[in-house]
Parts: sequence; structure tokens; C-alpha cells
Amino acid sequence: MRIRAPRRGALRVGCVRFILDFFAPLNETPVTHATLLVDCQDRTGLVAALSDFVFRNDGNIVDLDQHSEPDTGRFFMRLVWDTARFRLDRAGIRAALGVMAQAYDLRWRLHFADERPRLAVFATKAPHCLYDLLLAHSLGELAGDIAVVVANHPDLGPVAAHFDVPFVHIPAGDKAASEARQRAVLAEHGVTVAVLARYMQILSPAFVADWEHRIINIHHSFLPAFVGAKPYHQARERGVKIIGATAHYVTADLDQGPIIEQAVARVSHRDGVEDLQRKGRELERQVLTRAVRLHLQHRVLVHGNRTVVFDG
Repeated sequence: MRIRAPRRGALRVGCVRFILDFFAPLNETPVTHATLLVDCQDRTGLVAALSDFVFRNDGNIVDLDQHSEPDTGRFFMRLVWDTARFRLDRAGIRAALGVMAQAYDLRWRLHFADERPRLAVFATKAPHCLYDLLLAHSLGELAGDIAVVVANHPDLGPVAAHFDVPFVHIPAGDKAASEARQRAVLAEHGVTVAVLARYMQILSPAFVADWEHRIINIHHSFLPAFVGAKPYHQARERGVKIIGATAHYVTADLDQGPIIEQAVARVSHRDGVEDLQRKGRELERQVLTRAVRLHLQHRVLVHGNRTVVFDG
């Protein structure tokens, strides 16, 4: 009986499949990074102490960024390390950092890579910022998950459906009733971060206070210029030569929260309001998505009414 040798192409395909199957478990290895954000009064030995904490517990530092301010005397730091072989569990890490915080008077936040934030995107009718966020999410470019889209108009329902994200329409009307419904939706979907993608509605001080530094807004102006409604009309009237967009944390003071990200584009006397709006939309979507990405990667430290941003 004659046995036919496998064709060269079939043999190559078989080898490739074997290699992929063999290494598949390696690709499923969970991410085990921890990110520590520190804000304190600057003093000698802080970097050494925090680095030594990771070293003594068999951690491997994968990223370290720091910033000292001579004028304020403040120290800011972002430290990321691999916890795969770390001697302390998560509770132990937090307990140890609590002891160090007492010794060095640290303000600190700790995040683990597998604890992905869940986002709610608030919108009205303008789709550009929502589209950009949903696309970034679908491409795996956000270190978090968009859990729900909330809008006061039904127009963007098909956009959310296209990306297979739940959509909830809560009409604007009685503000207290609307916010009560919004709170219920956020709780139902386990949301930890809210993003206002040209939402164009003012949240109540109570709502903002409960979500301090967890609501990100895009304002279609290079703040602090042209606060409030119709900034492109204001810019046209002033004859500005640049327009911008600003992503910031929401506070009770309209468009006055700590700024996360900004960008500008040049304009001229030939540009009407519609031209400014067209150019501005590109800035808005890019700036908002970058700001959300920075927040989800735990690269933003708020100090007073400004931020320290550790760029990636």
C-alpha cells in the first residue's frame, strides 16, 4: 500500500496551527500590573522608599514617572509594577501603603490592571464624540469598558446599537426626576466613570459632588476662553486666530474644572461659524478620547483645580 506524503503547503499550515495552539495559553496570561499614584510634600528619599517597597516584595517596576514643583513644594509620582510574583496580596499591599502614607504623609491611589473601570457616556444629538469613544473601545484602545450610553434624545440609539452597547433614553424635563433615573442606570450597569460627550446639560451640584473627579466633559473652546454656550459664535465675534477644545473634570462651577487635555487649530477671517464648528468637531472628539484614555490609564493626578498628567 502506498502512503502519500502530505503536500508542502498542508504541512506548513499544520505547523503553523501547532505553533499557535502551543503558544495560545501564553497569550491568555492575565495582566498583573499595579499602578500607584502619589501626591505629597516633597522630601528626600521618597522615590527610594517606594521603589524599595516594590523591590523588597519581589515586584518588577515597569514604569516610573515623577514630578517635583519647587514653587509649591509638592511631589507627584506614578509607579507601575508587575505583581505576578509579588509577596503581598492586594489587601496586604494596601495595608503596607497605608503605613507608608502615615510615615510620609502621602495621598495615594492604587489600581490593578484587571479591575477595569466601567463607563457611561452621556450624549444628546451630536454623534462625533460618541462615535470616537465607541470606536476606540471596540478597537481595545481604552483601559475600560463602555457599559451604557445615556441620552436625553433618542437620535443616537442606532449608533450605540451598531457597537452593541446598551442605550437608555432619559428625556430632559424634571431635573430631579431625570437625575434620579440616571443614578439608577449608572448603578444598574456598575458605572464608575461618566463621560459627557457633548451632553450640553448642566448636572446638579449634588450629582457632581457624588462623582468628584469621575465626570469628564468636553468643552468646545480652549478654556478659560469662551465659557458657556455658543463658544464658536463668541470666537467668531472676537476674530480669534485659533480655536480649541478642552476636556476637563466637571465641578459645580460651569466649565471651571481641572483641565486634562487640550488642542487647538488655526482659523482665519474667512471662516464662518459653521467652518469653526466643522474644524472644532475634529478637535473635540480627539481631545475627549485622549482625556478618557489618560484617566483610565491612571495618568492624571488632581491637585487643587489643576492636574498633573503623566503622558504615555
